[in-house]
Amino acid sequence: MKAVVQRVKNASVTVEGKCVGRIGEGLLALIGIGKTDTLRDMEWMADKICHLRIFETEEGKLDKSLMDIKGELLLVSQFTLYGECSKGRRPSFSDAMGATGAGPFFQQFVNKMREGWGKSKQACFRRRWMLRS
Repeated sequence: MKAVVQRVKNASVTVEGKCVGRIGEGLLALIGIGKTDTLRDMEWMADKICHLRIFETEEGKLDKSLMDIKGELLLVSQFTLYGECSKGRRPSFSDAMGATGAGPFFQQFVNKMREGWGKSKQACFRRRWMLRS
C-alpha cells in the first residue's frame, strides 16, 4: 500500500459536480493498493495514518496525531500512486491491484480504520469516509 497524507483545515472531493466527501480539520489520505498487498499491509497503514504525529502542540512541536486532535479523515482510493514512469512516456500501472480486487480491499481498509477508532480510548467525535473516487 502507498499513501499520500496531507494535513488539512478542510477538504472535499467532488465527482461530476457533486460533493461526495467533506471534512473539517484532519487528514486527507490518497490510498494506493498494490496487487501484492495483504491484510498485514492494511493493518500497518491504518495504524500509521491514525498515529502519525504531524499536528502541532501548543509549543509548535509536531507531536500530535489525528487521534490526539480528534480530527477527521477523508480517504480517497487512488490507483495512480502505483504509476511507473521510468520508461517511455506512458505510465504503467501493472503493480496496482485491479479494480475488482481493489474495491473490496479499500472498503476493508475503511472498515479497519473505523474499527480501530471505535476501540480507541480517544475516539474521534466526527468521522467522514469517502468510499469512491
